[in-house]
Amino acid sequence: MTDRQKIAVVTGASAGIGRAAAGALLQQGWRVIGVGRDAERCAAAEAKLSAMPGADFTMIRADMALLGETARAAAEIAALAPAIDVLLNNAGGVMAERVITAEGHEATFASNHLAPFLLTQTLLPHLMAAAAQSEPGSVRVVAVSSTGHEHCDGIRWDDLNFAEGFVGGAAYCHAKLANILFIRELARRLAGSGIVAHAMHPGVVASNFASHCDAPMRAYMESIAEQALTPEQAADTLVWLASAPEPGRSSGGYFHKREAVPCSTAAQDDAAAARLWQMTEAMVAGY
Repeated sequence: MTDRQKIAVVTGASAGIGRAAAGALLQQGWRVIGVGRDAERCAAAEAKLSAMPGADFTMIRADMALLGETARAAAEIAALAPAIDVLLNNAGGVMAERVITAEGHEATFASNHLAPFLLTQTLLPHLMAAAAQSEPGSVRVVAVSSTGHEHCDGIRWDDLNFAEGFVGGAAYCHAKLANILFIRELARRLAGSGIVAHAMHPGVVASNFASHCDAPMRAYMESIAEQALTPEQAADTLVWLASAPEPGRSSGGYFHKREAVPCSTAAQDDAAAARLWQMTEAMVAGY
């Protein structure tokens, strides 16, 4: 085992939970590579995080609703970090209206599921490289999901792009279910590799997330605003999943407030997890 500096990749690091998690890992002495979309927020986050004492932080700009941009970001990360200890797939979001990207994908599904799938697949050799130099279970992939997944009964196999009956909140919940199924299948595929994979629910967070919601979801978020956590409080479990010993002893879990919690029946469907993996693999092929 080497004494090298640990490296984390954090998507959505320009604001909210992602920026808070990046800051906490920098405080622990990690090298952090962040990915963000908005130029102004990326610049502000990079200035703030790079100014921390001893910080080794790099920000990469990419719109993760686009697989081409995600692939470019992945290539830039790969060039910077031959070995990656932790990949925090935190970036996501919700759209008030149905948006089809220039690549032909519904934006909520693309940014919340297709992009982290592609990023993880592309960076897997670098995670494997870190695992070869590390204690088993110390290399990790984490997905930020949501209790919203409980409001989705299953994957819309014949309509992943929500051509029928689009509702912003429903599309978001569908994508969050996909996050957990992805982690479930990833954990199965990586069993014995030394890499573990987990999903987590951060809680209701006081951030700019709700500003992009449709009216019903925004009203719901406002109704529970008094429960809102600061980004730093919500990022605590994400940082714990990245760096604490305990999460390294299992794989395929779903966590909230540092505790393993139950996910929905639909999120525990191994056949659905395997099917979604195969479909997603086909959708991201060529990037």
